[in-house]
Amino acid sequence: MAPGILGKKIGMTQIFDGQGRVIPVTAVQAGPCVVVQRKTVEKDGYSAIQLGLVEFIKESRVTKPRLGHFKKAGVEAARYVREFPIAGDAELKAGDRILAAEFKPNDRIDITAKPKGRGFQGVVKRHGFSGGPDSHGSMTHRAPGSIGQSSYPSRVIKGVRMGGRMGGTKVTTIGLQVVEVLEEDNVILVRGAVPGPNGGYVMVRRSQKQ
Repeated sequence: MAPGILGKKIGMTQIFDGQGRVIPVTAVQAGPCVVVQRKTVEKDGYSAIQLGLVEFIKESRVTKPRLGHFKKAGVEAARYVREFPIAGDAELKAGDRILAAEFKPNDRIDITAKPKGRGFQGVVKRHGFSGGPDSHGSMTHRAPGSIGQSSYPSRVIKGVRMGGRMGGTKVTTIGLQVVEVLEEDNVILVRGAVPGPNGGYVMVRRSQKQ
């Protein structure tokens, strides 16, 4: 059993269950993926597989060291490559293919992706601060307010929520539920929202919190 799969977020839609209830889902193009490398405790110090998402990419777009890495494994070049830890006795080797059929409805998964970058934002948008009064001459509508103390400790404590860069960093959403698997198209329908823009790469792993 594969520990996970790579894919792309297609977008959100909705489906109906057997009782006619609407279920919001995110469609994820999960694979096909190929095992690029099998890492072992004896050789590498840990057990893992390196997966590559199968999609067309010109060899001229791949660096020579990475291209040699793919040719050594006898697989096509991949643009998106990630590692998944596995048990030492797992029967997976370079060249094996992993498809969306590895997952079944009601499976719990964790999805890691890079959300949309939103640039520099204030505390109201970034942290959900309520802001100050909107009337009576108030001049602190969206200001953060006090951020420090007086004579002691005379500094701003680490971790104070302030304005700053928002989004554009790796995020993992845990415990998502697989609603349906379209094996012919290598698409899985996941209940709820998945981080990242449409067309963005995602890393799907089996959830540790079943």
